[in-house]
Amino acid sequence: MSETQNPKPYDLGERTKKFAKSVREYVKSLFKTLTNIEDAKQLIKSSGSVGANYIEAEEALSKKDFVMRIKICRKEAKESRYWLELIEPKDNQIKEKEALIQEATELTKIFGSIIEKSK
Repeated sequence: MSETQNPKPYDLGERTKKFAKSVREYVKSLFKTLTNIEDAKQLIKSSGSVGANYIEAEEALSKKDFVMRIKICRKEAKESRYWLELIEPKDNQIKEKEALIQEATELTKIFGSIIEKSK
């Protein structure tokens, strides 16, 4: 896809990287319960996978490959939201948790929109 076909009003690559970094910062200060530790491992993987798959989408070999990678981005953003909802934050982390859930939701919608426009 050429740059003229896909004008980017913002850098989605940077946004997905920021999301993954924010998740990592959030996880560092969670309660170290068994469930939080296990759920956080999954959250770290899925949040990082959003951006990694976006990089793959930008380098797609075909439109079909691009759409498949974007679908994976959407799936990983949804999964990140799921793990965020399960993790138990400290009282002072509730707003941060809500902001991360909001970002995961927005990323899911953005990737869904890209999929629809690619049809």
